[in-house]
Amino acid sequence: MKLKNRTKIILFVLILVIIFLAFFLKNNYKNLKAGNNMSNKSIEEFEQYILNISSYEAKIEMVVNSNKNTNKYIILQTYEEPNKTKQTVLEPSNIEGLETEYDGQNLIIRNTKLNSTTVYENYEYLVNNYITLEAFITSYKTLKEASKAYIYEENNNVIMEIEEQANNYIYKKTLYISKETGTPLKLLIQGINGEDTVYILYNEIKIN
Repeated sequence: MKLKNRTKIILFVLILVIIFLAFFLKNNYKNLKAGNNMSNKSIEEFEQYILNISSYEAKIEMVVNSNKNTNKYIILQTYEEPNKTKQTVLEPSNIEGLETEYDGQNLIIRNTKLNSTTVYENYEYLVNNYITLEAFITSYKTLKEASKAYIYEENNNVIMEIEEQANNYIYKKTLYISKETGTPLKLLIQGINGEDTVYILYNEIKIN
């Protein structure tokens, strides 16, 4: 009889443990899902989230269309505030391993295949390097103050848009962001008068 009662108690305790674990896991799953889901955020919250990115690592696919041809590149980009940025070409094979690195003052171009390095001192890299996400963010902040930056929703995406001038050309930049996750999807750079078009797809991106 004592053995039967002890068995009942053990089973009762096990059932309570299972119920507790099920409840705990269910709530944690809900919290995790809610943390990754930004669909209930306002458009202003999306804007602040992107503008406050302090570091990221992204593997991008960049397609450059010109009047003569189309070129495709796979590039690994990393960025850390305030000005530390690095890009490494993964494809095509003829320039694989080519690195550009900026430390806030100097631009370093490194060819890992040839084991050669060139340093440009006091180089205004962020002004000229228009294909990076942090360059878009920097321009957006500046242009927003002049009421020349726009943000809106379209097809379940949040879209941030600017027009800026570089080397006597005016470019329109459009950043597409997933409304569900807040993750940048692609950056479109297009000459306002029909100049070359650059498509940047964020195949992988980790934002810190």
